[in-house]
Amino acid sequence: MRDVAAEAGVAPMTVSYTYTRPDRVAEGTRARVLAAAGRLGYLGPDPVARSLRSGSTGSLGVVLGEHLSYAFEDPQASRFLSGVSHVCVENKFGLVLIPAIGAPDDADRVREAAVDGFVMWTTVDGDPVLDAVAATGRPAAIQGGPAVEGIISVSPDDRAAARSIASYALETASSPLILSFPLAKDRVGGFTRGPSTRVDYPVTRARLEGFRDALTQAGHEWADVPVAVVPRNGRAEGAWAVREAIERVRPDVVIAMSDQLAVGARDTLGENARVTGWDDSQDAESGGFASIRQSMYEQGIACAQIAAGLRASVARPQWSLTKRSSSRPF
Repeated sequence: MRDVAAEAGVAPMTVSYTYTRPDRVAEGTRARVLAAAGRLGYLGPDPVARSLRSGSTGSLGVVLGEHLSYAFEDPQASRFLSGVSHVCVENKFGLVLIPAIGAPDDADRVREAAVDGFVMWTTVDGDPVLDAVAATGRPAAIQGGPAVEGIISVSPDDRAAARSIASYALETASSPLILSFPLAKDRVGGFTRGPSTRVDYPVTRARLEGFRDALTQAGHEWADVPVAVVPRNGRAEGAWAVREAIERVRPDVVIAMSDQLAVGARDTLGENARVTGWDDSQDAESGGFASIRQSMYEQGIACAQIAAGLRASVARPQWSLTKRSSSRPF
């Protein structure tokens, strides 16, 4: 930097401002500094050294408990990341995606991440990545939980929402099939009945509890309720799980944990199959089935604002039931 300053005939601080605060340098002076830097092969202040001096990297880390492709393929994950990105753009933060898929070095990757704060996607209870994030002491928020000291949870009341939509479905149906997210970290799919609600994923747990509440109130024995479990949220997985289930049961409604799964159920059962979904996406609107409305975009914004240190807490996200009855029982 001193060599560039001498070449351009300016003070070293002017060279620094040319790169870090260009609005404080006259246009002609900045051009002269950049020309001198070009002649000398100077590329500007080292960003790593600058972050060490300032104590800030200017980036947020998003920890995904999924393969990175999930962030772009899953509609709700995509909306969530759009909200995170909005905060980054508005506040000139970079965005670092950090996959955490159960590998032995997941926690190390988190600890070594050069970011100012963390946004986390729902993971399982006891995930070592949770402790790794909390141990950094940096601001952190997680969508959907689990709740861990040092990490702010941004989670709607999924149990109440699940109870609401299941009760609505049971107003005109008596033989439900539940289409569930994975029950454990190993993500084994298949058919079961009345599974324990003490499952690894807090979102799955809360929704199963809500479904159980509604079914029990309607006179069903939870131990007898058929549940088709998918290894991963997706339309194809929903279709597969329902194909497995209908070899054993003949439901008059499928209560799914996502709109993608609900559409997958119809792929197997036919477009007139009665289903309910979750997220109230375009799929639910065009398919005419009931769904829980929540804004993953707003939750992404809230998580990013916490991770960026812009706020310390948020109100619990709201949900609502969108009722539709255009589909017929099958």
